Amino acid sequence: MLYQSYQSYSNWIDSVRSIGDITQNASNQWMQSIGLSALPHMDAQYEQISLMGLTHARPAFNIHEVTCPQGLVHPVQESTVHTTPFCGLLQFKRASKVPLPKILLVAPMSGHFATLLTGTVRTLLKDHEVYLTDWKNIRDVPLSDGEFSLDTYISHIIEFIQFLGPNIHLMGVCQPTVACLAATAVMAEQKDPCQPVSLILMAGPVDARINPTKVNELANDKPYEWFEQKLIDTVPREFAGGGRRVYPGFLQLIAFMSMNPDRHKQSFKTLYEHRIQGEHQQADVIRDFYEEYFAIMDLSADYYLQTIKQVFQEYALAKGMLTYQGQALNLKAIKRPFLLTVEGERDDICGIGQTLAAQDLCTGLAAYKKSHHLQAGVGHYGVFNGRRWEAQIYPVVRNLIQSVN
Repeated sequence: MLYQSYQSYSNWIDSVRSIGDITQNASNQWMQSIGLSALPHMDAQYEQISLMGLTHARPAFNIHEVTCPQGLVHPVQESTVHTTPFCGLLQFKRASKVPLPKILLVAPMSGHFATLLTGTVRTLLKDHEVYLTDWKNIRDVPLSDGEFSLDTYISHIIEFIQFLGPNIHLMGVCQPTVACLAATAVMAEQKDPCQPVSLILMAGPVDARINPTKVNELANDKPYEWFEQKLIDTVPREFAGGGRRVYPGFLQLIAFMSMNPDRHKQSFKTLYEHRIQGEHQQADVIRDFYEEYFAIMDLSADYYLQTIKQVFQEYALAKGMLTYQGQALNLKAIKRPFLLTVEGERDDICGIGQTLAAQDLCTGLAAYKKSHHLQAGVGHYGVFNGRRWEAQIYPVVRNLIQSVN
């Protein structure tokens, strides 16, 4: 019922936004017809209206070219090279005279689309051929395609690595660090020749007991049954995935925004001020962020509830209790990849030490194969996007891959 109520409201908001866009265009055309320029404050107000709603479709990546360290600009080709009912494997490839290292970048399934990692992809393209998990909005996946669980997530990573073949570098950002570590353990146990040659885990809850954040505390304030009863709803019948049980993306977004409401209010105020002052470059940065932030996707109920219980309440991976297809994971079997863990000093989602814990869990790895980078001055998103990611974190990632390759 909650989802259906939201959808009715969302449909109404979409009509308001459409009217706002039409009114803005008509107003600007009329002003131009009488020889006047559009009024900055009116455009700024219409922009606020346009941003006020949520969307459920993935935005475009718009990565058409990349500038390499030598100053050369190379065109980038984006294509889907493999698909499942739940995910498309995207390839981002630029022209190069020599083969570039292949990196599989696993995007979070946390209420936002893989375009959240657009900046990450753009930077990695300077020196790599990049493959990205483009998770589909589960509300658009028919029930006939089955359920999506934590096991399904791990299976996808293994399937994609095997599709790409040997000598793949695996990078998990945030929540998929757990699944990436699990997939690597499964492939190691099976002595799979395609197991990754490097494993890069960035700001993820490998052991959420360490330096718990507000996110971790919220996951433990309520019993498992509360999450199942209060946060799970059914996709309305008007969508392809109608009848599917999900954790709706709009609830996830509300939860995130409620953690820092004043910051979001200030951001919209700053956007308005930049726009009326003609500072369009600064305004565009804020607008682009919220266009991405307000593009939401639902999560499978099975996957979400298993993550809450096993990752954030039972700490199953850290305690050696996590299973895959009914079999206990053996992290000691991981011996091949070089392991790099990356954390942010000011991360308020994944506390310092939670990702580093992977190094203690992978006891089969030689000490020289383990390294860690703690980036000063960045929060969660700064670990994989922005100025410090590009200037200080990425060189660490690139150097590891080049040393292995």
